Amino acid sequence: MKKSALVLALGLLASSQTLSATESPSSYAWQQFQSLLTVTKEMGARVAGTKQENEMAQWMSKEMSAMGYEVKSLPFKYRAKNGKVESQNLVVDIKGSSPEIIVVGAHYDSTGEKAGSLGILDNGSGMVALMALAHELKGKKLPYSVRLIAFGAEENGLNGSKAYVNRSDNPLKNVVTMINLDTIIGGDKLYVHSPLTKPYNCNYVKSPKFESSSQIREALRSVSKDLYGKDAHLLHQPFSGYPEGETGSWSDHAPFACNGIKTAYLEATNFEINGKSGNDGYSQIADKEFWTCFDKETIGACDRKEEKYWGSIWHTKFDHPDYLLPRFSKRLQMQLDQNVNVLSKFVLTADKWIKE
Repeated sequence: MKKSALVLALGLLASSQTLSATESPSSYAWQQFQSLLTVTKEMGARVAGTKQENEMAQWMSKEMSAMGYEVKSLPFKYRAKNGKVESQNLVVDIKGSSPEIIVVGAHYDSTGEKAGSLGILDNGSGMVALMALAHELKGKKLPYSVRLIAFGAEENGLNGSKAYVNRSDNPLKNVVTMINLDTIIGGDKLYVHSPLTKPYNCNYVKSPKFESSSQIREALRSVSKDLYGKDAHLLHQPFSGYPEGETGSWSDHAPFACNGIKTAYLEATNFEINGKSGNDGYSQIADKEFWTCFDKETIGACDRKEEKYWGSIWHTKFDHPDYLLPRFSKRLQMQLDQNVNVLSKFVLTADKWIKE
């Protein structure tokens, strides 16, 4: 008899912590990623406001609780085309020496289900990094307190992060920075961004105070370079409307930047690819299997009129383990470990990097 996704999830804690004699050793993050794949194959896509999104929140909450953390569920409602929809944010607080707080956030819903996407990279990778970071920080002495937030309903309007910053219980008290994790593995290269210098549209914030500082971006770059040298997180080259290293308002960092919080945003893609709209990072991968026809010379499509896939994984059939694992298992694991290690070192040495 087929087990339900939640019953299966309960059994994964034990199974994901051990490896058979035929398996090679792997990081906690990679084991957790494998557990996510199993649950997601059983559960299906995690569309905002659906039963599957709620089940994923429950699975993630159980995983974090099993580490000994208190997980707070913060329900919220938002208006969609079909009326009011319910979702929830999950919050884990890790106390540090200072009451000032570093927020690390990632959304857990997915989209592109009609195309066949299961949201393994977007944003299963960010979810797993949150859990792996919680595992890495357990029992460690932290100079700053850390708040891990899993946001619901990001894909249809940043609803979770907007709901969080607009809560009436002063949710941004003592928050000094926010690091957003959105599709942090899978693309050819790892990047770190700061917000646009030009203010976002912050009309959903009561008293907007836009913050575009690149301080946290550059701190993460320094940590990454110390750990990985030339393979460190990169800045994207300038393209139309977006100066070097600056990103738009399409992910969960934006509501925090609109509230005067210094932010940074980790992402895996490839800004060198001449994609459908140029070098904008929406083509993540220069691998012919993810193109109708890829031209190495132009780093783009052989025929721009005939191209169907554009090396894009996000929201497509390619964001699925059947496409990704046979070709990129080693890359995915290396990128996941690199992101978690950079985040962990940044948090553990935050007194060196965060200055008012």
